[in-house]
Amino acid sequence: MSNGLTLMAVHAHPDDEVIGTGGVLARYAAEGARTVLVTCTNGEQGDGPEGVKPGQPGHDSAAVARRRQEELRASVALLGVGRLELLGYQDSGMAGWEANRDPGAFCNVPLAEVTNRIAALVRLYQPQVLITYDENGGYGHPDHIQAHRATVAAAEQFRQGPGGHPLKLYYAAVPRSAFVELRRRLDDAGIGNADFGVPDDFGVPDELVTTVVDVSGYSDRKRQALAAHASQTENFLFTHLPEDVIGDALSREWFTLRSAPAGLAEDDLMTGLR
Repeated sequence: MSNGLTLMAVHAHPDDEVIGTGGVLARYAAEGARTVLVTCTNGEQGDGPEGVKPGQPGHDSAAVARRRQEELRASVALLGVGRLELLGYQDSGMAGWEANRDPGAFCNVPLAEVTNRIAALVRLYQPQVLITYDENGGYGHPDHIQAHRATVAAAEQFRQGPGGHPLKLYYAAVPRSAFVELRRRLDDAGIGNADFGVPDDFGVPDELVTTVVDVSGYSDRKRQALAAHASQTENFLFTHLPEDVIGDALSREWFTLRSAPAGLAEDDLMTGLR
């Protein structure tokens, strides 16, 4: 049953939807909200069969994109997402990759074009809650940064959502303390952090996190959705962690509310909207 609320998440690639927002997509859909996922690129720069990387013999970018679109649809079904919108842009690859130079890469598309397309979807679905990445794209990925810029610019056109409520714009964010705890758990398990490459300063300063959502009831769905992206499993830190660590890591999701009042501490993205 619909509760009249809509949550829209804007992500760069197939599989990005799971780690930072899979739990809230599943939770709020189960609670009756309409959930919309916007995926900006086709994921051509992902791994090919048997983990072959872009630029290596046997990497077929078109085939990779088709596979990742199939996996995305399976993930969306597992998370209960109501609508999937595919913008169809070309994956730019990680920062510094040769693919960044391609004029057709998402990171090189004029910002106004992307902004207008996202704004059209905001106008269509009228979400009260809009989620994307922070200004660094989480970890500096050029496609994440482009998605951030376009989503923020689009949101500026809609200061007020349906029902007279302000449009709440959130950035998915994992606090540094969570990664400190992760490294401690790895040490306790006898697993060196070097095996996973989690930098000491990874994550956002804890004081920037305004909202922590309990999604423990949906962690199994998140794991299933991650598994749906089977062609990219090698790239997922969480799939290589000890069982107890995985369960804890997937049980919460963190966010920063843009233009939040000082000292805000929420446990629900829908605070003030219900």
